[in-house]
Amino acid sequence: MTTDLDPFTRDLWHVIAATDELKIGLVENTMLLDRKISMTRGVDGEPVVWLRSNEEDGDDIDAESILDRLPVKTAYGYTWTCLGNPTIALFPIPEFAEPDRRNMNCGSIGIACSAPRAVENFLDMGHFPYVHTDILGAEPHTEVKEYDVEVSEERDEVLATKCKFIQPRAAKSATKPMEVEYVYRVPHPFCSVLYKSCPEDESRRDVIAILLQPMTQETCRAHLLQSMIDSYSSLEDLRRFQQTIFGQDKPILENQYPKKLPLDPRSETPIRADKSAIAYRRWLSQKGITYGVIPQAS
Repeated sequence: MTTDLDPFTRDLWHVIAATDELKIGLVENTMLLDRKISMTRGVDGEPVVWLRSNEEDGDDIDAESILDRLPVKTAYGYTWTCLGNPTIALFPIPEFAEPDRRNMNCGSIGIACSAPRAVENFLDMGHFPYVHTDILGAEPHTEVKEYDVEVSEERDEVLATKCKFIQPRAAKSATKPMEVEYVYRVPHPFCSVLYKSCPEDESRRDVIAILLQPMTQETCRAHLLQSMIDSYSSLEDLRRFQQTIFGQDKPILENQYPKKLPLDPRSETPIRADKSAIAYRRWLSQKGITYGVIPQAS
């Protein structure tokens, strides 16, 4: 086990794959927290995950023969595992169970930065007009209005509310610019859930989540989840829209330096738009997380 793996991170549930992309009997290999792992689905359709040894050669492995298995959980269309003892329940996304929602995996994309870096970028509204021009933002509407941030001890998450931004095309179903209200949740050190105004039903919110698989200290894989109220767009169009947005973020993320997230807020100039990022860094620091971050000097 890597010596840089803190106990809190070791015992978390971590996303590793979209479950429907795991084929029965076909072994897939990936990385999690600097460890090589393998995964497949058994004849009963249930995922099987194990640490891959250097001696294993080829993918002709019978899942039923794997005795030393890692813990496995399926949730929100994804397979999750843990390298330690999972003592904390996986965070809830209750909207996923609503029968009229369009739930979909929008792809799993590798990124050359740490998982916390990717979460922080997801929280940043200030880049909308410059990175997602004419979609999530446009000049001259570049101001990030005042919003509220709290770290909830009861729910153990960072929560940003009253986040508002004028967007030319807030969603695939949007037909005109609108002021969009966002709520950001960070209920897991490497996952964030976004709730935003729904163009089709003003009483409800669309849900977009970025579920980060920390592969190494400076690389991760982003699993993109959408739970939408949209009766008009095809699933393919909804996926393409989200992939377009993330495709614009990817080069920005990969050109940030350092690739790990500094937890000392003084290491990077804070502005009002960074309120949620500062709270997120403080939350990670309080948990003693050292993986994918540069810890704050004592």
